Amino acid sequence: MPEGDVVFRTANRLNEALQGDALRRAELRWGSLDGSGLVGHTTVEVVSRGKHLLHRVAGGWTIHSHLRMEGSWRIWPASSRGRAADPAAHSHVRAVLAGDRWLCLGLRLGMLDLIRTAEESTCVGHLGPDLLGPDWDRDLALHNLQADPTVPIGQALLDQRLLAGIGTMYAAETLFLRRTFPWTHVGELTDTEVLTLIDTARRLLQIGTTQAVQSTTGSTRKGEELYVHARSGRPCRRCGDTIRVAPIGVTGRERTMFSCPSCQGGLAPGDTGRRQRPLGSSGGRRTGLRPQ
Repeated sequence: MPEGDVVFRTANRLNEALQGDALRRAELRWGSLDGSGLVGHTTVEVVSRGKHLLHRVAGGWTIHSHLRMEGSWRIWPASSRGRAADPAAHSHVRAVLAGDRWLCLGLRLGMLDLIRTAEESTCVGHLGPDLLGPDWDRDLALHNLQADPTVPIGQALLDQRLLAGIGTMYAAETLFLRRTFPWTHVGELTDTEVLTLIDTARRLLQIGTTQAVQSTTGSTRKGEELYVHARSGRPCRRCGDTIRVAPIGVTGRERTMFSCPSCQGGLAPGDTGRRQRPLGSSGGRRTGLRPQ
């Protein structure tokens, strides 16, 4: 699932393409949604809120979208000249928004709504402070994370109701960089330790908004971008031990968490230590959750 920095960059690209232009085409291919009433209305702005996109249109309307696992927004020149076929005709397109200059297509979107701008809270009001938002509140984020001291810190960082924008990649990388065991209960960490995790995650997300390739190691070369995420079965870049993956979170809503047992203080609950094949290797499940 795209993380907050990707959504932030997507919002900026859409805003640059459409802000100030009247919509010449507005199709929302999602159930009974009808975007035709937006045609002729000007795009006020496109902004991100955590992992959500809010496209505000003059007249008090907002197009709300969420990328979920596979969604994306693509931008094409508004003119169809030189194209053999209309790209908006593709079956994966869920939204078509075009101004005078650019055609923006929402592909495989995981969520799409048309709401009154005054009622945006119905879609994003449940979110905690946005690590990349103009109204970022560090103290509130700390308060939210500490609300339930029995929750593992890795699970808490992934809860968008507590703070918005962190996904499995940045959660794992943040915890590794701070040498924190993901299954440590929040109540076992000091205020300073929790704040350091928050600040590290925010710094990584901010860096991610400035470059196309997400990297926590400082390298954007393929295969060198990350320390632990999606690297189960491979050697730790810091100590050489084998990176492991395990589920974290409430049963039925688990997420994957990658960590180094030596750098971060041990194996996950239920992890027997049996060998795990590297992700993508022959014979292994892509999730990496099944020990081999």
